[in-house]
Amino acid sequence: MDKIKIIIVEDHVLTRIGLKTALEESSKLEIIGEADYGETGVDLAKKIEPDVVLMDLGLPNMSGIEATRLIKEYNVNIKVLILTSHDEEKEIIGALKAGADAYCMKDINPMKLIPVIESIAQGGVWLDPVIAKIVITNSLNQTDAKKSNMSSSPLSAREIEILQLLTDGLNNLEIAAKLSLSQYTVKAHICNILQKLAVTDRTQAVVRAMRSGWIK
Repeated sequence: MDKIKIIIVEDHVLTRIGLKTALEESSKLEIIGEADYGETGVDLAKKIEPDVVLMDLGLPNMSGIEATRLIKEYNVNIKVLILTSHDEEKEIIGALKAGADAYCMKDINPMKLIPVIESIAQGGVWLDPVIAKIVITNSLNQTDAKKSNMSSSPLSAREIEILQLLTDGLNNLEIAAKLSLSQYTVKAHICNILQKLAVTDRTQAVVRAMRSGWIK
């Protein structure tokens, strides 16, 4: 099996070295590039097209949110994992809207970070529990009119079940095995979910469903 190719975009040298050292403990991961600026990270991602970009938010000049947006505009299949100490609601929602596939706090155990990277590389999504709570709280602060519009789910019970499994970090193959479905059927369900929710990727679908209270 090919290794998961990773770029680290982080302006603090010691943090970058620490991440690289921790991730290289896994035989499934390969660090193929490093950048200390958002612009450099975007250029590098376009040049060598990694599987996953580990993105800091608090970068000089171009923010991690903007860098994420530009990478996703270039190639939506490049997964972006936000790894940061920022837990402000505005930045979290901004990063998710930009297309981030995972949002982890920097105090995450490296041994837990590795399976998160593996999961999103296979199409899963992941939110740190602290971040998930903020996303849900954000939904509770929406206007009554907006809540009313989102309260009735357009999704079937099976589609909500699949969304919940995506949130739990399962990829298409694992979901298919768990639900005794073919990978083709799971993929078709996910396409239907994106269509029904008028979103472009599964991360946005998960955020929409969490905000609406359809999944936990």
